[in-house]
Amino acid sequence: MAYKNLQAFIDALDKAGELIRVKEFVNPKLEVSEITDRISKSNNNKAILFENTGTAFPLLINSLGSYKRMCMALGVEELDDIKHEIEHLFNSLKIPNAGWMDKLKLLPTLGQISSWLPKKMSGKGECQEIVMSEPDVLKFPVITCWPEDGGPFITLPIIHTKSPVNGIRNVGMYRMQVFEPKLTGMHWHKHKVSAGHFNEYKKLGQKMPVAVALGGDPVYTYAATAPLPPNVDEYMLAGFLRKKKVELVKCLTQDIYVPADADIILEGYVDPQEELIWEGPFGDHTGYYSLADWYPKFHITCITHKKNAVYPATIVGIPPQEDAWIGKATERIFLAPIKMTLVPEIIDMELPIEGVFHNLTIVKIKKEYPGHAQKVMNAMWGAGQMMFNKILVVVGEEVNIHDYQEVAKTISLHVDPQTDFYFSQGPMDVLDHSCSKFAFGGKMCLDATIKFEEERRGASSSTLIHPDSKSDFSTVFSLFPEVKELNSKLLENGISLIIISLEKNRKNHVKELNEQLFLLKQFQDVKIIIYIEPSVSTTDLANVIWRFSNNIDPKRDSYIIPAKDANSISHIGLDGTRKTKELDDFDRQWPNILCMDEETIKSVDEKWNKLGMGPILESPSRKYKHQLYKGGAAIIEN
Repeated sequence: MAYKNLQAFIDALDKAGELIRVKEFVNPKLEVSEITDRISKSNNNKAILFENTGTAFPLLINSLGSYKRMCMALGVEELDDIKHEIEHLFNSLKIPNAGWMDKLKLLPTLGQISSWLPKKMSGKGECQEIVMSEPDVLKFPVITCWPEDGGPFITLPIIHTKSPVNGIRNVGMYRMQVFEPKLTGMHWHKHKVSAGHFNEYKKLGQKMPVAVALGGDPVYTYAATAPLPPNVDEYMLAGFLRKKKVELVKCLTQDIYVPADADIILEGYVDPQEELIWEGPFGDHTGYYSLADWYPKFHITCITHKKNAVYPATIVGIPPQEDAWIGKATERIFLAPIKMTLVPEIIDMELPIEGVFHNLTIVKIKKEYPGHAQKVMNAMWGAGQMMFNKILVVVGEEVNIHDYQEVAKTISLHVDPQTDFYFSQGPMDVLDHSCSKFAFGGKMCLDATIKFEEERRGASSSTLIHPDSKSDFSTVFSLFPEVKELNSKLLENGISLIIISLEKNRKNHVKELNEQLFLLKQFQDVKIIIYIEPSVSTTDLANVIWRFSNNIDPKRDSYIIPAKDANSISHIGLDGTRKTKELDDFDRQWPNILCMDEETIKSVDEKWNKLGMGPILESPSRKYKHQLYKGGAAIIEN
């Protein structure tokens, strides 16, 4: 269904009991973020409309921050409904050896597709009801999310650019740090289509027109984040999702078209010839700060907005946050096109929230021949934004990939570390801090499918040797005092994995310790050890997965111990600790995790009873305070 505008979506959320209205003044600097972090991680997880922001505009946040609200935004009961609709559409267009009568039958479908294409309207739109006489983006309640952020950031901008070569539009979402009333940063990564447009304008020596929409139908926000192929119009996807074409109007000062029903429009340009601006740091969706770097400047030439406009925002950070549910929508929606155009053997796909999208992916396939998992691995790593994936787990059709314990048991049963861990290198997300080189690092695939005879090394690769869950691991602490915690509880559930927190004190420490541990009798039947930082509890599995998958470069940080013979098992140690110059020859800065400052936590505690949010919720940052390192956004090494 199509929402007439953002206000219509707000009304629907309110009617469904999915909205909290806050009339008390809340400061957009840090307080909005702290309150939202508490709510989004609670049993009272709802959208929040802050009506008193110290500006003329209310602020909507966490509007897509649950499965239910994501479905509401996309107008479906279940996200898989969209996947099924895409499958039906593909199948209806797929008529082999079609005669002219069969082709005529396609006309209704083709007519339906044409009804999703965006339409340029004449005249002005609702988004242009009011024109600021003097553009000033600081008149909106732009939020500062985390204490070490470089300043306030626009966090839900729908950014419009177009190629100067062929005029094709791109709609993306990239954070925008506000520096002055008419100046922001434009944080598009080198892999993004808009960055490609920027390079085209730079070659031509021309200024680049840009328009930023805020609000409107929530489908626009989702479409701007969707991993579409280049040259596929995001507003065609939006039209398909809302079952109504997007109506666009021309900006007043730039040759760019924007949604007529948007709440706010920022018009301006980027000049590729001028110096870049030092942008950041920013508390990012990885749960760590992305550190400051040089990015283009966006000069605002005009600001328009509708009457009674609402300013939309989001925060990202330690999962789960609102972006987790946007990612879940992408997981379900884009499963169909991946299956039908690229990897037909894929049955299902899961992106665990703790893997923050790109770090961890689980796929279920219908396996038909030796090496099938590797074929899928290569296809996935070559497919659009899946090129950023760090850890890929491939299982067979018998596995429920949404049950992580079952997946872990399957890995224990069917993975021989010596032969079934595959390593590669390639492009990584710009936000990945673990790579030795910026945006280029290691990848790992676990082939947890049932093996054909040709794929087996020996009996051990197809038969789980159950480690003795009653083994006494206490001697590890006396033998290796640098080991602070050891969690062997997973062995009781048939999961051949031990988690160890470690205080590193020398070069090659993890590699050497890994070799020594697997010489001990109690480790002989254990396949995998994960090493994490001493500040992380080994029993908090969600936290372990989040920290481990962020901190590991799989090709650099994996240590395989080969089997002694064909009938014994091999082992692997995976280093999910922080890397430093002193101990790891790591030359890049390492970022800190995200925690709110004590002053803001106290301020929110004091005003909580006035917010209408029920009993006070403890700050999630309390859980992570002890995990912070010295320094600000970037850790200061001792």
